Amino acid sequence: MEAEQIQALLSAALPDTEIEVQGEGGKYLVAATGSIFEGLNAVKRQQTIYKILNEHIASGAIHAVTMRLQAPSEA
Repeated sequence: MEAEQIQALLSAALPDTEIEVQGEGGKYLVAATGSIFEGLNAVKRQQTIYKILNEHIASGAIHAVTMRLQAPSEA
């Protein structure tokens, strides 16, 4: 799976969120800023991303995801 594919998946699921995905070989960095993260702790923010990517993690297409997730007020 390519970084661009992951970015497209996340952008489709989180339309009002600024998302950047970097990486290759199954290891990716997801940086996202959006109001969806407002008021959520770090675990809840990560769970939001995992829900979207879980199918691809389970299949082995994605091995590791590092996340930097923030609300617009924190940017």
